[in-house]
Amino acid sequence: MSQRITAPSRQAAFAALTVVVTGLVWLYADVFAALIRQWSNDDDYSHGFFVIPLAAFFTWERRDALRRASRRPSALGLAAVTLGLVCFLAGRFGAELFLTRVSVIPVLAGLVLFVLGWQHLRILAFPLVFLILMVPLPAIIFNHIAFPLQMLASRIGETAIAASGIPVLREGNMLLLPGRSLEVAEACSGIRSLMSLLMLAIVLGYFTEQRTSARVLIALAAVPIAVIANAARVAGTGLVSYWISPAAAEGFFHTFSGWLMFVVALAGLLAVHRALELTRVRWSRAREAVC
Repeated sequence: MSQRITAPSRQAAFAALTVVVTGLVWLYADVFAALIRQWSNDDDYSHGFFVIPLAAFFTWERRDALRRASRRPSALGLAAVTLGLVCFLAGRFGAELFLTRVSVIPVLAGLVLFVLGWQHLRILAFPLVFLILMVPLPAIIFNHIAFPLQMLASRIGETAIAASGIPVLREGNMLLLPGRSLEVAEACSGIRSLMSLLMLAIVLGYFTEQRTSARVLIALAAVPIAVIANAARVAGTGLVSYWISPAAAEGFFHTFSGWLMFVVALAGLLAVHRALELTRVRWSRAREAVC
């Protein structure tokens, strides 16, 4: 038997929602202010500005499913909210920004579960998980990723430069060419393009594929594509530095090459999507031929 929602109960629910939203805004105001400052000043995470609008769009796109879903609140939502608030306090007192920032996700998920129930949480699972992309990685994890990427870009760059006939010697992340040296700094490790390309890969898979497996493959393809594109940028910088002048590998060319390689990497993602689509069509035709 369905329960009719009366006007007073709606007003009470709206009042409770207003109190909760106000509390969250007050609690996380400083957290999001610091996030916005980092997105503005740190090119590695400038894509963070797009995460919340995209998550809001993904939520809006699910509005019909949310309306159809039955409302069955679960007390387990309070456990998720408590876990999120514990992470928030641990981050506050331990000066760990990552915990403080990421805590908003279990808090939001717990509120959805507590107020609306499991069906609504399943519908909103993707937008909620997508929010993780707005949170910068902890420094210890960032460094563990950036340094190996520096070394890998240096090795691939050395191989490509040597293949062109230019004498090159690698010492760590330094490429020594005749009369000049090229440092593959942390900013040139490729992690910047990797983070942005990963977000684009997820969005591309979401809009172009219905199959979960294809979406996962497109997202995973972002990693090798970003690495290869960045290594090509390092090699190109070395070649331009040798053939033209060291100054040609700095300033405008350095910035332009970064944008160019990102466009190439995006084209690589589109190629992966096209290959998956052709594979799907061929399998469909093969099954039809067998039948």
